[in-house]
Amino acid sequence: MYKYFILFLSIILVGCKDKREKTSPVVKTITESVYASGSVKSNQQYQILAGVNGKIEKIFVAEGEEVEAGTKLFLMSNEIQQYSENNAKLNAENASLAANQSRLVEAEQQVNWQFNKLKLDSSLYQRQLALYKQQVGTQVELEQKELNYQNAKTAYLSAKVRRDELAKLIKLQAKQSVNNLKITQKQASDYELKSLFKGTIYQINKKVGEVVTAQTPLALIGDSRLFTLEMQVDENDIFKIGLNQEVLITMDSYKGDVFKARVYRISPIMNDKNKTFLVEANFTVGPPKVYPNITFEANILVKRKENTLLIPRNYLQNDSLVTKENGEQVSVQTGLKDLQMVEILNGIDASDVIVKP
Repeated sequence: MYKYFILFLSIILVGCKDKREKTSPVVKTITESVYASGSVKSNQQYQILAGVNGKIEKIFVAEGEEVEAGTKLFLMSNEIQQYSENNAKLNAENASLAANQSRLVEAEQQVNWQFNKLKLDSSLYQRQLALYKQQVGTQVELEQKELNYQNAKTAYLSAKVRRDELAKLIKLQAKQSVNNLKITQKQASDYELKSLFKGTIYQINKKVGEVVTAQTPLALIGDSRLFTLEMQVDENDIFKIGLNQEVLITMDSYKGDVFKARVYRISPIMNDKNKTFLVEANFTVGPPKVYPNITFEANILVKRKENTLLIPRNYLQNDSLVTKENGEQVSVQTGLKDLQMVEILNGIDASDVIVKP
């Protein structure tokens, strides 16, 4: 009875051994890749910020709408800003050259009056001087006429200076008031938000009548024809990444499909929060349709090696051991790896049969 049991157990063990998965190394091409996750971003995608404090007066667009550069998107309102613009207009009107023409005319008339008085006093002085030389009149009368002449000359020169300074002041105030008006008008234009680029309105966050601050995001806009793949690459792998490397993309939205892209930008600074670098790529073979913020998984192909001895990765134990068909464990040296296969540099050859652990 004991012999039959041993024989039965041996048959079971042999049968189990025969059923183990087996394979032999194959010679193929292997490509090493770096895994990364990421999301799709529309080219020139950006948040439209309110830019000013105020209330949303009008919304000119709808979600999904295509807009050209310069298209009106939102109109904001702020009573204080409107009052400021009105005051600037009034100041500009009051400070203009036309509004101050009467002051200039008055100053010019004063100059002319002082000039005429100067001519009169000069004539009287010259006449008194001639008489004095003929010994007619007194020294006091001559000195009085000379003093009147000097005073008239001083008054005339002062009137000219005041006229010129007034003209300069009026011109300066007119320019300043115009500049202030331009500033308030520019501030007013900030309340009318326009698109910077041609694109699609993907999202509108606020409604008419809502009060917002300058940093409030009102909408999301981007190019609906071109998309960027933003990937987060671990700091341990970033030095393997280079420009123009091919990227294989898989998405939950397109299960079973693999799309291709190519690296065009590598951020030169690491994100301290998640210890990753931003790597950007563009589709070379993309899906028929895609939307911003769709997530994906990527494999960035960093190395490629032809005619390489490969085994499945799940046949490798502890990254360095394989089990032969006869049960012998052999230490192997590995090289490149991808998601399924691993390169064997030495330890076994293509004639060996190994079993899956």
